[in-house]
Amino acid sequence: MATLRRLREVPRHLLVCEKSNFGHDKSRHRHLVETHYHNYRVSFLIPECGILSKELKNLVMETGPYYFVKNLPLHELITHEFINTFVKKGSCYALTYHTNIDEDNTVALLPNGKLILSLDKDTYEETGLQGHPSQYSGRKIMKFIVSIDLMDLSLNLDSKKYERVSWSFKEKKPLKFDFLLAWHHTGAEESRMMSYFSSYGIQERQPRVALSTASELQCPVLRSGELGGAPGAACSAPELLDWLGAVFSNAQLNNEPNNFVSTYCCPQPSTVVAKAYLCTITGFIVPEKIRLLLEQLCRYFDEPKLAPWVTLSVQGFADSPVSWRENEHGFRKGGEHLYNFVIFNNQDYWLQMAVGANDDCPP
Repeated sequence: MATLRRLREVPRHLLVCEKSNFGHDKSRHRHLVETHYHNYRVSFLIPECGILSKELKNLVMETGPYYFVKNLPLHELITHEFINTFVKKGSCYALTYHTNIDEDNTVALLPNGKLILSLDKDTYEETGLQGHPSQYSGRKIMKFIVSIDLMDLSLNLDSKKYERVSWSFKEKKPLKFDFLLAWHHTGAEESRMMSYFSSYGIQERQPRVALSTASELQCPVLRSGELGGAPGAACSAPELLDWLGAVFSNAQLNNEPNNFVSTYCCPQPSTVVAKAYLCTITGFIVPEKIRLLLEQLCRYFDEPKLAPWVTLSVQGFADSPVSWRENEHGFRKGGEHLYNFVIFNNQDYWLQMAVGANDDCPP
């Protein structure tokens, strides 16, 4: 009965909302974007807009490339050549693909050079590496987390530490994964990763972009200074987030009695905009490209606009072993870790960060 009750329980979700201004010295917007490493989907919505500006459209079309490598041996990510070529000369990101964080072994490479492994108990013991139990294991420990600092390893490739890690990945417990890879750097060496992993049949991929407009869209009324909303005058940040999810899911928002799919309707007070522009980018999107999008959306209000605000939403990979920074991430029932910016025409902003049951509180 206890197990049945747990299955029926609604999993805990955390939503953190804060407001600030992009011009403030202590604004955290850059840090929050740059430390959310593995991003699967980026969406933005611009009310009272029918055509995207050239600058914004160019940024949208330049969010790639990223790469897919099948059956890549893990030891390839700790070689001296890989570290010197990619990790030390830019921001290198990697994430195992087609793996489930709650069932399989998963690996992530962070731009600070940390290699994070989430391993099941048997694999962890076979590797012989030092780690710690997952904080979401429960009474019976089934998952372990191993963190390897590639920058530290590269300082002395003759050290016992490097030899132990290399021996573990090459001989004791060779591991292979399908990987998504991305490399952000200054320079014109876009093909470097293609040539480096050419023997493994690497594929270059571009994010998928969906552009659309919505006519006569009912939008919540927002006030930048009223994060919690104001009865009869403005909607709250949580109400906006629910509404955004419905809009980007193409849900009907009219709450008609014959609609058996959704009874959701736009929160009140609301206003109807003639047109709204929606854009969704799906792929393996690095934080540096998202930061550029955010900056361009901030500049959207450099000239007078009818829109009082725009939004930028970012979703992380559900099966990434980390959410923000090196915070451990689990799946439980949803695996969500996401954030949303509401950018107002006076450069104020709301920042909403949400995670699921198996996550620490967002930073």
